[in-house]
Amino acid sequence: MKASGGAGSLRSIDLRRLADDFRGLDPNDPGVWPLAPRIAVFVALLVGTVAVAWWFDWRDQVALLEQREAEELQLREQWVVKKRQAVNLDEYKRQLEETDRQFGALLKQLPNRAEMDSLLADINQAGLGRGLQFELFKPGTDVVKDFYAEMPISVRIVGAYHDLGAFASDVAQMPRIVTLNNIAIDGQAQGSLKLEATATTYRYLDEEELAQQQQAKGQGKK
Repeated sequence: MKASGGAGSLRSIDLRRLADDFRGLDPNDPGVWPLAPRIAVFVALLVGTVAVAWWFDWRDQVALLEQREAEELQLREQWVVKKRQAVNLDEYKRQLEETDRQFGALLKQLPNRAEMDSLLADINQAGLGRGLQFELFKPGTDVVKDFYAEMPISVRIVGAYHDLGAFASDVAQMPRIVTLNNIAIDGQAQGSLKLEATATTYRYLDEEELAQQQQAKGQGKK
């Protein structure tokens, strides 16, 4: 008990002595201050200097550093992607050549403007060959796209159910691309059916049409 009381007295004396060191300090002569006040002032100045440097300089530098680190990470990811592309360059070239070949094969299925009359005759003949009666066969206005044009054809055909199905199959198997859209079928007398649809065929644009299209785009941009 005596030892504990002595330790408490020492702590009390030390705190009193420390408090006494901060009393009566002469601000004009800090060189004669006791050690504790000088250390306290030094720490306060150090903390203040660091705070001012952080607020006016270091904070912006840290933000810039974080930005540069994010840019570095993005550049690394781009480098990895480009490296993979470089490693697989031969495969990409092969795929591009295959795509060009397939595109060319599909393009050959599109007639040019001079061949459209022949294609329309083939569609008409496909219906007549199945014993169907055309009540309407009316080509519409071309709808021009990037490198091709669509020609819608309004058709109204009367015939037996199986003959109409065979006609649709014949159209689908034509060497040129022809699609049947907006199909409507109504019953007729004596068991026949009337089919109304829009047969859409496609043709690629010739050089003159492509040039006109490019010129129109250029004028639109201006």
